[in-house]
Amino acid sequence: MQLSHIPQLKYSDGDNFFLLSGPCAIEGEDMALRIAEKIVTVTDKLQIPYIFKGSFKKANRSRVDSFTGIGDEKALKILRKVSETFKIPTVTDIHKESDALMAAEYVDVLQIPAFLVRQTDLVVAAAKTGKVVNLKKGQFMSPESMKHAVTKVTDSDNQQVWITDRGTMFGYQDMVVDFRGIPTMQQFAPVVLDVTHSLQQPNQTSGVTGGRPALINTIARAGIAAGVDGIFMETHFDPANAKSDGANMLPLSQLEKLLSNLVALRNTVNQF
Repeated sequence: MQLSHIPQLKYSDGDNFFLLSGPCAIEGEDMALRIAEKIVTVTDKLQIPYIFKGSFKKANRSRVDSFTGIGDEKALKILRKVSETFKIPTVTDIHKESDALMAAEYVDVLQIPAFLVRQTDLVVAAAKTGKVVNLKKGQFMSPESMKHAVTKVTDSDNQQVWITDRGTMFGYQDMVVDFRGIPTMQQFAPVVLDVTHSLQQPNQTSGVTGGRPALINTIARAGIAAGVDGIFMETHFDPANAKSDGANMLPLSQLEKLLSNLVALRNTVNQF
């Protein structure tokens, strides 16, 4: 599925932000299609360019008994079905070099997780597929240092690269978004703000990551005001029973109101 608009997803003033959204992990076909259908309905109405997000597997888990996925090929086929059903691009994260070619057969954007963004072989493998590469900024990295991660992609003959900020570690169990980093990183590539992961509270003694979803509106609005090119947001119709990262996801029922507010704010910001 060739999507010629993807490399141009850094918008000029007067245009809308783009959205990467969906469940943390693919739990099954019905749930993925159900979530995608709702988001497509909303984004079409609000004229927001949309990329469906779903992890085909979860490799970074606190506990060995945590949910990791329903099977790689099964989940990737579901991502392909979402794309074909709704005629939308899809994004998933990869964790090792062999994932790059496998996932590239099914999705349009390959995402490098924040903890792995310094892994040169992984980044280069993603770049060489020719797909868009979305680089999550490491929680331990400065905005300025993301220039080098971007260069690994562009030096691999791939100009299709984004940076996603998902907060910076503050202490042992909290994340903080430094909005000064957005214009800094926009010198290197289009910048996406990962709203929901920025509100994670990792390293809980239970081994299950916590979160502060009540602040999703606050962080999202601040990102639009700061001029981000895109918004990343995980959502689920039942976050409390989601198999991964439910503690910081947005309930699907709240998505339309939030996105409507963000579009209105973007239009206001574009007037200045």
